Amino acid sequence: MSRTAYFALFHTVIFVACTFLHGMGQPEKAEARIQELMQESKMAGLAVAVVKDNRIIYTHSFGFKDIETNTPLNDSCLFRIASISKSFTATSIMQLVEARKLSLDDDVSDLLGFSVRHPQFPATVITLRMLLSHRSGLNDSQGYSTLHVINPGKNRNWAKCFSDYEPGTAYRYCNLNFNLAGTILERVSGERFDQYVKHHILDPLGLYGGYCVDSLDTSRFATIYEYRADSGRFIPSPAAYAPRSAEIAQYTMGYSAPLFSPTGGMKISATDLAHYMMMHMNLGRYHGKRIIKKKSARLMQSRISEKEGYGLAIVTWDSLIKGKVMKGHTGAAYGLYSTMFFEPKEKFGIVAITNGSDASGSRGLNAIVQCLYTHLIRKD
Repeated sequence: MSRTAYFALFHTVIFVACTFLHGMGQPEKAEARIQELMQESKMAGLAVAVVKDNRIIYTHSFGFKDIETNTPLNDSCLFRIASISKSFTATSIMQLVEARKLSLDDDVSDLLGFSVRHPQFPATVITLRMLLSHRSGLNDSQGYSTLHVINPGKNRNWAKCFSDYEPGTAYRYCNLNFNLAGTILERVSGERFDQYVKHHILDPLGLYGGYCVDSLDTSRFATIYEYRADSGRFIPSPAAYAPRSAEIAQYTMGYSAPLFSPTGGMKISATDLAHYMMMHMNLGRYHGKRIIKKKSARLMQSRISEKEGYGLAIVTWDSLIKGKVMKGHTGAAYGLYSTMFFEPKEKFGIVAITNGSDASGSRGLNAIVQCLYTHLIRKD
């Protein structure tokens, strides 16, 4: 190579590198501030992924995957992401709606094979749309890990699952809604719930994760911790990854879907969750794969409950980042806190997951999201 060609190549490399680093913003400042925020919220570990201009520009893991063995968290670690899982269930339902296998306005009693009617409003049909938007009138007072709680043939206290207002008239967040929706998905599709999500969302997008513990590499699981303020200790939460193998061995198709927790049981890495988020940010299409139609994606992101901003498993927030209207979902369970939000017009988004925090975990993640936006996304 001639001297002139060498210097030309050298300057080209420097130019590309500078352009790349400029696009990344200031990761060192973000990381320093994140370390402070983690200490303030007493986080065991944290994984983040940042999307800017419709591409992932930054991923990083902080703290511990396992405190007892001093094993650091890394970007391949899997987390049970809690209620962000609901969007996978709703996305799957929208695929069946597009295939004309069901309608959002179908009576869930017909779809489930047993009566789901408010005892005070027996003439009011409870629809699938109401389940996915938390407007069904149901509550979690009787639990939600089995359909027995709402099935009149299995539970004499089934009526306590209903709140004191007519279905469709108000919003109340309820995990039972999505375990019912996951069961409906299974009954209509003919595929076991966890397998449907794998075959129709994860595999087409090339993502590693799922709802079935026994189908995953458990060595990649980030231990989830509950923080005990009285002792200042992190206590492992093994129930977060309970395989429930014995129960699954006795599985009843079309009834046992809550074993996989369609309402909160997805296990996935922060980076792969960011890829999934980009599918929603791009209205159902990502890397050449159409997962749901634009119309379905827009409906999921709409405000069905105006005050709460909730659509179909996607909420609209205008208070997370000043001046930005964000779409996404949060999660909290067993000590874990998770957040996934994107700005669909400007094509940026952030995923952040901590595997253990004190009670300020959700506020801590919000501050981390703002920090990442400030240092890696914002265009001054």
